[in-house]
Formats: sequence, structure tokens, C-alpha cells
Amino acid sequence: MTLQPKQKVLPGATKPISPRGGRGGVLAIFAILVGWFPLSGAAANGTKQFQTQIQPLLAQYCYDCHADGMNKGNVAFDEFKTDETILADRELWLHVLKNLRANLMPPPKKAQPTKAEKESIEQWIKATVFQVDPKNPDPGRITIRRLNRVEYRNTIRDLLGVEFDTATAFPPDDTGHGFDSIGDVLTLPPMLFEKYVVAANQIITEAVPSVPSVVREQVVAGRQFRGGNESEADDREGKQRRRNELRLSYYKPAAVSNVFKAEFAGQYQLAVALMVNEKFVDNVFDYNKCRLVFRVDGTELLRQEYSWEGGKPYHYSYEVNWPAGNHELAFELQPLTPNEPQTRTLALQITSVKISGPMAKEQWVQPKDYAKFFPKPVPDDDAGRRAYARELLSGFARRAYRRPPDDQTLDRLVTLAEGVYRQPGKSFEAGVAQGMVAVLASSRFLFREERAEKSPGGKTYPQVDEFSLASRLSYFLWSSMPDEELLRLAESGQLRPQLTAQVDRLLKDKRSEAFVKNFVGQWLRARDIESIPIEARFVLAREEKFDPEAERNRQRFRELKDKSDEQLSPAERAELVSLRGALRRTSRQPLRAEMSNELRLAMRLETEKSFDYLLREDRSLLELLDCDYAFLNERLAKHYGIPDVSGDELRLVKLPPDSPRGGILTQGTILGVTSNPTRTSPVKRGVFILDNLLGTPPPPPPPDIPPLEDATKNVTNHAPSLRETLAAHRENALCSSCHNRMDPLGLALENFNALGMWRDQEFAQPIDPKGKLISGEDFANVRELKRILAKNHYQDFYRTVTEKLLIYALGRGLEYYDVETSDRIVARLEAANGRPSALIAGVVESAAFQKTRTTDQNEPRKPAKPTPQRADAGNRP
Repeated sequence: MTLQPKQKVLPGATKPISPRGGRGGVLAIFAILVGWFPLSGAAANGTKQFQTQIQPLLAQYCYDCHADGMNKGNVAFDEFKTDETILADRELWLHVLKNLRANLMPPPKKAQPTKAEKESIEQWIKATVFQVDPKNPDPGRITIRRLNRVEYRNTIRDLLGVEFDTATAFPPDDTGHGFDSIGDVLTLPPMLFEKYVVAANQIITEAVPSVPSVVREQVVAGRQFRGGNESEADDREGKQRRRNELRLSYYKPAAVSNVFKAEFAGQYQLAVALMVNEKFVDNVFDYNKCRLVFRVDGTELLRQEYSWEGGKPYHYSYEVNWPAGNHELAFELQPLTPNEPQTRTLALQITSVKISGPMAKEQWVQPKDYAKFFPKPVPDDDAGRRAYARELLSGFARRAYRRPPDDQTLDRLVTLAEGVYRQPGKSFEAGVAQGMVAVLASSRFLFREERAEKSPGGKTYPQVDEFSLASRLSYFLWSSMPDEELLRLAESGQLRPQLTAQVDRLLKDKRSEAFVKNFVGQWLRARDIESIPIEARFVLAREEKFDPEAERNRQRFRELKDKSDEQLSPAERAELVSLRGALRRTSRQPLRAEMSNELRLAMRLETEKSFDYLLREDRSLLELLDCDYAFLNERLAKHYGIPDVSGDELRLVKLPPDSPRGGILTQGTILGVTSNPTRTSPVKRGVFILDNLLGTPPPPPPPDIPPLEDATKNVTNHAPSLRETLAAHRENALCSSCHNRMDPLGLALENFNALGMWRDQEFAQPIDPKGKLISGEDFANVRELKRILAKNHYQDFYRTVTEKLLIYALGRGLEYYDVETSDRIVARLEAANGRPSALIAGVVESAAFQKTRTTDQNEPRKPAKPTPQRADAGNRP
């Protein structure tokens, strides 16, 4: 006979606790090791409340799946071994809270707790497990944040007026929790620091004059040259007229000129910049040639022949002696091969002619922006120079560091500048510029340093000082440094009293476009549409009648292409050549739609403008889920099949009453980035909705799951639809629980292909978008789904938007102690009928935004969740 261990019963509990191990057993051992005995005060009361109020509710609604030998999701509520373990697993109770609020648990077919019972469980979790103090919520602690590439670029622009290309200069930023502003992942490896030092030198060299005077320079842009037959290529491409260069066609004679007025007589230098341009045609060469002649006042200085050069630049330099007055600069292009076929669009680009002079020093002038950086004359004496250098570097460091520099730091900067300008041949300006380089390479510039206010009595959660608050505000709404008004208010201690007015001012500023672009671009993945691979030919082929032979040929081509040349037999090589030729012939057939760069840009702007419109007009955020308008231009409207829209600029367009469009779910950005390169992906689309709109993402897929198509590999008499394939895939019990949540949402969007276009069938089979949400609602099409989300799940949406915006604003993931902050903002948002002003004010006025923890309160937290390149990373089919 086998003896059964005696079952334990929690004090006051009505059901015995299962003796098996698992989560509770481990926690109990840990509790003993750290000495969590006995409970006292609020914790003891919380445990008693659990026994008398919460556990009976769990027994009534949850024990069928999570107790009495059942532990679905590895959760069993009757495994708590001691009073302490009830309160210990905050992560578990956070999941309970989220699932309860989203109506995921208990499942819809099970008995449901009343609203009062739900509120009882919620309040117990917040008050007892999370130990939330509503009067003084925990603001958490933010890891010091490095400026990401966007913030660095914008800060340099606002600090120095330089448009620095961070995308070329720095590697991509790591991301976490869906955003690239997370302090935990924005590290500074040595190689990146070296790039920052190089960048600092480049930026200061470009922006700050290093000498008091220079040779006068004037630039005549290519577009300033006028004359006969000035590039028909430019006329055909109207957009070229908004650029500075001029393009002259290889195929027709052209003569253009410009008259330059020299104010002074003397020696001048002319620098001519040219480039050969072409419109590429696959595997076709253009053998045309031309000759360019450059004359100054009728004197020929250049006679050069050009052929196809593939974007090669040319630079020529000449010295001339000019009297004061007008001087003609003239270019003449002569075609040399009139009988050659014109297979490309070859053009010789006149970029500019830079004129430097006169060279005599008495005619030199102050460099560009000299007065901006050196507003007063440079003193002659050492003490005066040192004082002036200190004044200049103090003002620059104050703006760059986003707070006044301390005296010790300023002394080092001045000493560095002095050490340079005291050297023979070095100027005062060069010394100050070197001090500025040091500022840009400093951690105080590269990182957003934050400090707490000194508070009497040592408050538990002190406020961040006003300079930190100014930086939090400006980088939240501008992705850039605080301007002079924010710094001035911070210095006088008046920023907090004027916070509401400052938020309004920042949002009215053009720089707030960065908030829309960066937040929407990452939350809704709008920025990904411009780079994500989409094969239009394969996508559109699925809307034709299924051709088994063509499909077999494509699969066979992929198989052979994946082999190395050594692995291929002679017969396979010949077969590969034959298949490649057949596919190329097919690929040369014109397509009815392609994802051009212009179309991708229009899609991104559509999503950004949708959010921007609600932000500026303070309309309900629920219009992101369902509305009767869209932002379209002629190209995008034609792509969507919407008539009577003209022009290149996106504008608000009222949709027909029966249109399935309206809201972000039917926009090309979301439909494209949640698809595979060759077809739609209902799974990825479902995951996107669950994660980014409803806040209930499924767990990551298990490793080594087979491709989705394997579920119907035995179907040979027709092309299985994705609905059919997913149904077969869900027959696997390991897959069904998550796919039952994801698939209905994604299949509702199946009428939109991977290009974002409407379709009624796939492989000649009608598309069926109807479904049933895991929360129980039935819908017949995407219009009904949008209405259900906006009407029944608006609180989930409000909570998700709030959490995403807090993550973006704070630069960290949210923890259990952030629930109270989030709940307050959600309540404020709901009371304001979803208006963005309430959301932004709630974030900015929250304790998490205004306060911080002191160092000794910082507790370890989960590392930032890395964000994959695509939300479907892993094995999402």
C-alpha cells in the first residue's frame, strides 16, 4: 500500500492544498531561506483577506483549470505552501490581473465573476500583493539613457544647426519593449564611443568657425544656369526643379549660362562640380557619348568627353584674374553619337560652381555663422581671452548638458581651449572649438543625466529636479534637447507650475512631429513599411487561379537555388537555368500594382497623419480603431481602389458608407508589416492586434515548430486557403490555445493582401473573414470586428495605448508597481472620451514622470525585453 502525504490547509481556507511541487514549493523554500516569518501588519491582513474573500472566488471560478490537480499554463492556485508565498509571486498575480481585466480568464464558456467580485480581486492584488500606496505611488527608477540616433541627430540640429546623418555614422540602436529609447539596452561599447568622438570633431568642424576670417565664397547652383534646351530630363521629372542641380541630356545639344558679379578686382578660384547621372535599365548598356565645354567670359577652360559613368562625380579647379564687374560662366553640351540607340536616360549633372575670392587678405570676410558663436570681439590680453572662453563654453555646455555645468567641469574645458589657442599658429576660435568637441564627446551630453531634488525630510520618492523634468519633457515630445524657454523656467524653478502651458507649447511646435513619427513609427510599426520585403508578383499570383505546375516549378527552383554549385549535378544545373529563364519571362510581365518607394512613403504618412490628426484636433483615440475617413493622396487612393482623389499631398478623405477602410487595421502599413514577403499572415496580424492594440500578447512560439504549410502538405487536389491551413495547424493541442486567440483576428483581415489591396478571393476560392473572438463576440467581416473592438474592448485599448506611451516616455519597461499609475491615466482617458490631451497630461503629470526612486530603493528588475526586427520574429507562420 502506498502512503499518501498529508494535505495541508491554509489557515482559514476551506480546501486542502495540493502537496505537489512547482511554483509554490520553490517559493516556500525561498521564503524559509530569506526568513520571511512571521507576517505582520498589512501583509497579515492581506493574507487573511485572501483566505476569506479571494480564495473562495478562485475556487469558484478558477479551480477547474488551475487547482485540484490541474495546472494549465503551469498555474495552480492551491499550491501555496505558506502565508508568505501567497504574496511572493508578483509576476503571477500581474498575469492574473491582466487576464481578468481582458476577460480572458475565466474563459467565456465558464461561469463569470460579477463586476464587484472582479474589483475585489483587483484591489486585493494591487493593495496587498503589489503594496500600492495610492497617495504615493512608486515611480520606479529609470536607467540613465544614452541619446539614440534620432535624439542625437535632433539635438545636434537644435544645438548647432547641423543636419548630421546618424544613420550613416552610427550603428542601429538596440530596442527593448518595442522602442529604441530604453535605457537598459542603450549601452555605450568602446567602438561606438570612438564613433561619437569622430562625430564630435566632424560636427564642430562643420558648424563652428576656427579662424576669424576666410576667403569670400559664393556658390552658383546648377539650377541657376539658364539657356536653350536645359535638360528635358528635368522637365519630365518635375521634382528635379526643387533640387539645386541641373541635368543636361546626352542626346540633345544644350547651352546654359550664368552671370556672376565680382564686387572686387583680384585673383579668384573656380571649383566646378559635375556628375554623370542615368536611369538604370536592367542588363542594357548605353554607348552614347557627349562633350562638355566650360567657358568663362568666352575663354574655354574645359573641353571633356563623357560616356556612361554610373554616377561618377567630377571636380575641376581653375584660377582667374577678374576685374570688378559681371563675368559670364557658360556650359555647352555637344552630343557625339547621334546614331547610337538611346537605351538609358543619360544626363550630365551640373552640381555647382563655387567661386572663391578675391584672395587678398584685406578682402577676406567673417566665416559663416561667426557672429552666432563669437558674438563679441576676441580680447587681446590673456585674462580677457580666458574669461571670454569661459563665457562661451559655459553657455554652450549649459545647452548641450541640458543644465549649467559645474565650476570644475568648466575649468577643465577652459584649460583645454587655452592649451590649444596658446599654440603657435592656432587661433582663439580653434581653441574654443576644441572645447566644444570635448563637450559633445562627454557622457553628460551623450547620456541624459538626471538628478533628484533635495527634499526636506528625505521623501520616499523625491521629485526629479526641474532640469531633469525639462529634458524628460522635450525628449518625450520633441525627441530633442530642451529649448531656451524650458531651461530658463528650470533655472528659476517655474517649470512645474507652468507644466500644462509648456506641454501645449511643445505640441504646437513643429518639432513635435518627431513625437508622432517616432512613437507611431514604433508602436504601430509604421516606420517598417519603407524597408520590409514584399514580393508583389508572388502576392498577386495568389489571386489568380491556382496553377499546380507553376507552383511545382517555383518550389523546384527554390530547392535548386538553395544548393551550392558543387552540390548540383549537371542535369540539375541545366534544370536550374531552364527554370530561371521561365521565371524571368514571367517576371517581365507588367504588374497591376507594386510597392514603390513613393507608395511605401504614402502608407507611412497615412498612419502618422491619422494619429497626428487626433492629436492636433483632440479627437477620440478610438478613431484609430474605427472611423469613416482616411488620409490619402492620388497614388494611395488608386492603390486602395478609392476614386476621385487627386494630387500628391495626403489629405483627409471621407470614405463611402460601405467602405471596409477606416482605422489603422485597414491601412497599408499594418497590413504590409504583418505579412510575409509572398503572402498574408493571419497569425502575425493577430499577434499585432493582441500585442499593440489589446495588450494581451501570446507567449513566444515553441522552438522548432514546422512551417505552417506542412499542416496541409497532403492536400494535392487544390490550393488550401490560409483558413483551411490554420484550422489543420490548430489540431495540434500544443498550438491551439494561442491560435484560438490569434487566428480569428488575423483571418478577419484576409480580404486585404500583403500589399494592402482589397481582394475577394485567393486561388479562385472566396475569402471567408468571419470569426469569433476568444472573448465570445461573433463578427462577419472586418467592419464588424472594428466596431466590436471600439465598443467592447475600448478599455483594453486605452490601457494598451497608455502602457505603450509610458514605456516610450520613461525609457523603461513597466513593472507591477506601475499598475496604479497606468490605472489613473486610463481612468482619466476614459473620462475624457479618449482624447489624447488627457493621455499626454496623465503621463506628464504622473509620479513616474515627475519623481524618481533614491539609489538605495532601486531593486533588481527584469531586463528589457528585446524587440525583434519584426513582431513575428521566431517561428510565427
